Amino acid sequence: MECVRLSRHRFLPIFLFLLIVAGPVFAQSSPMIQSLVAAGTYAGSRWPDFSDYQIWLKKFYEPTNYAPAWIQNGQPTQQALAMIQQFKDAAKKGLEPEDYDASRWDARIANLKNSSPATFDVPMTVSAMRYVSDLRIGRINPKHLKFDLDVDQKKYDLADFLRNRLLTSTDIPRLIEYEVEPQFARYHRTEEALAQYEQYASEGEVEQLPVPQKTVAAGDNYAGVPALTKRLRRVGDLPADATLPSDPQAYDGALVEAVKRFQRRHGLADDGRIGADTVKQLNVPISYRVQQLKLTLERWRWIPQSFTAPPIIVNIPEFRLRAYDDDHKIGLEMNVVVGKAMRTQTPVFTRDMTYIVLRPYWNVPPGILRGEIVPAIQKDRGYIAKKNYEVVTYDGKVITSGEISDEVLAQLKAGKLTVRQKPGPANALGLVKLMFPNTYNVYLHSTPAPELFSRTRRDFSHGCIRVQKPAELTAFVLRRNAGWTLERVQQGMQSGPNDVTVKLAKPVPVFIVYGTAVVSESGEVYFYDDIYGHDAALAAALAKGRPYPK
Repeated sequence: MECVRLSRHRFLPIFLFLLIVAGPVFAQSSPMIQSLVAAGTYAGSRWPDFSDYQIWLKKFYEPTNYAPAWIQNGQPTQQALAMIQQFKDAAKKGLEPEDYDASRWDARIANLKNSSPATFDVPMTVSAMRYVSDLRIGRINPKHLKFDLDVDQKKYDLADFLRNRLLTSTDIPRLIEYEVEPQFARYHRTEEALAQYEQYASEGEVEQLPVPQKTVAAGDNYAGVPALTKRLRRVGDLPADATLPSDPQAYDGALVEAVKRFQRRHGLADDGRIGADTVKQLNVPISYRVQQLKLTLERWRWIPQSFTAPPIIVNIPEFRLRAYDDDHKIGLEMNVVVGKAMRTQTPVFTRDMTYIVLRPYWNVPPGILRGEIVPAIQKDRGYIAKKNYEVVTYDGKVITSGEISDEVLAQLKAGKLTVRQKPGPANALGLVKLMFPNTYNVYLHSTPAPELFSRTRRDFSHGCIRVQKPAELTAFVLRRNAGWTLERVQQGMQSGPNDVTVKLAKPVPVFIVYGTAVVSESGEVYFYDDIYGHDAALAAALAKGRPYPK
């Protein structure tokens, strides 16, 4: 048909135009790049299988007909060289350089003239995508470890990011630091602490301290003093110019103060006494502390880049809560009690706090009802009355708060009725609960057992989080609600109607996280026990190598 037919003369100018404009792309196109991408594997890499990134490589190369992206005039581009340096320095960010073929790039550059561009370009693209993704959202998807954190919202279109950001950047390190990595001060302080502890580790491990037969107090002699002195100096707890006793085994003076500082930084009572627990922490290899810092950096990458409002962050192994103000600084912090390590662990997740309840009922969870309340009633039919409980229907109708009959007990066993505890000072939730609705039935609340907050290890709850300063925290989250001063909150907790719900003027994001290494605003590094074994699980998953669970 005439409308689609082109004469030879009309076609020639179009052909010449394509040859001139698009010719370089056609000339550079590489069937081998296309073949490698289609295979999803490259034997010359440390981790050959890149099938988990294959879709992004296809999207990256298809618009240019599989032309090399990182080579110009037979040499690596400026951007390629900058990325290679990033790969070589990956350990500074808590990553593994060989995940990005760090040791192989010099040889690849040297062989560029004698090998196909594909053997440089494809692994370069794979490594760049892996590196950007690992820094942006972490290497392991937190859901693989049963952490209810969503990293999908942070994911880049990797093909687009490489093509339009990396390949056009004149300052790759700045681009990585400010667009890819988390922008939290705590993340960057953890990076700095990692460099510090890597330096400590490079100096070699210190001799192990002997466990004393009895606790060593100030003024005692201790055979481990020389090793203790060396370790405390290495990690900065003992100043290099500190004056020490002339007796090499005397434990006194500046050494005692250094031990107190060490104890504070490792979740121990800072009494300056050297017992089994303190020696255990002192004998932890520096290499293990390095790993704790790396795993903490990995978990920071799971947190969103920005928040809808200043968040509340609870760190489980630290037993600590921090609430951030509108300037993104810590406005309030306090000790917390979390779930028991062996039976009722507090889950890692995030939700928005939307309301608080003053003088709440405690609705006994089904597991506690079956495992604890019903057996107690079977032993003592007056148990409900003694504990200030009441038996209710699921819509809140009170059945009884006195002696439990056989019929009521049978309905409780069958799950047709439930139990709640009446409001008041003895209520398991205390006098306020701060709600961020979730499937775990976990929330923040006060407690009738404040003495637990003075313990150094505080995993005592059934999973919920008890807070040390409930009134102050409630007033803090209600600061946008007119009239809700600290005094009004305290009054509402102590007297007045029961089970009063107050909706927050603006939801507050709550993050329940897990980090065994914490770096304070002053740069002090704190380490905590892996009470739930989450560090061990993450380390095991990473040790399996690529492809990591995404």
